[in-house]
Amino acid sequence: MTQQVPPTKLSELSEPELSGVRNFRDVGGLPTVDGRRVRPGRLFRSGHLAHATAADVEFLSSLGLHTIFDFRNAADQRLEGPDVALPGVRNMNLPLTDPADGAEFWMMVRDGDLDQLRSILSGGRAADRMSAAYRTIIKERTAEHSKVLHALAEDSVPALMHCAAGKDRAGLSIAVTLLAVGVERDAIEADYLESSVKHRRYKVHRSDSSPNAMSPEVMELLDPLFDARAEYLAAAYDTIEQTWGDVDTYLSVGLEVSDETRERLRERLLD
Repeated sequence: MTQQVPPTKLSELSEPELSGVRNFRDVGGLPTVDGRRVRPGRLFRSGHLAHATAADVEFLSSLGLHTIFDFRNAADQRLEGPDVALPGVRNMNLPLTDPADGAEFWMMVRDGDLDQLRSILSGGRAADRMSAAYRTIIKERTAEHSKVLHALAEDSVPALMHCAAGKDRAGLSIAVTLLAVGVERDAIEADYLESSVKHRRYKVHRSDSSPNAMSPEVMELLDPLFDARAEYLAAAYDTIEQTWGDVDTYLSVGLEVSDETRERLRERLLD
């Protein structure tokens, strides 16, 4: 029987007010298929830490983090800057495919006029682009996800995973980790969809400050890029099943994660 995610986990949880870090949360409390739960204070997720304030750093330093997994690429880091350093915390940069697929695309998002945006994003093309990117990450970034799971099993907990917005690359990496320890898919999806809550969403930046630059049509065209949608996560699950047959084979063959490693993951992440 599927357990319900406690309301306090997803809608009533008191979250820290981080001024320079968006989309931060602890994934503790999510239920597994065998009746256990993710232990609070073991696995966190967020957007990038490049703009973390002194107060943010103080809070993040209080979490006892061992490792920060940064899934941004070089273009992200040039745009946003490097993470603020946390004393005594290891930073592992494992670039994953950017769902927007490159600096030229982001320049179009930031600088393109309405006709240009229509040409690349209208008619469902933006959402299709996102789903395709999720498929690519699952199929082509097995080495990176293998490193994450092995690191967590060895010594890297408590851990924080982030990308730019904390939605796509971090969202998939969190989902893969939760699948590995047996968290229910409904719970994984519910946590993933939390990235669409208004105060967590990545702020859209447009170079033109005129009203037309942020018109309702422009924002509608851009929305699929900054939204967390169940269809994107479903594309990742479909890719796992189409490529490997099932999650267990994906983990054991695709990511080369043994049963022993999965058990160590459960010991480190679950109550």
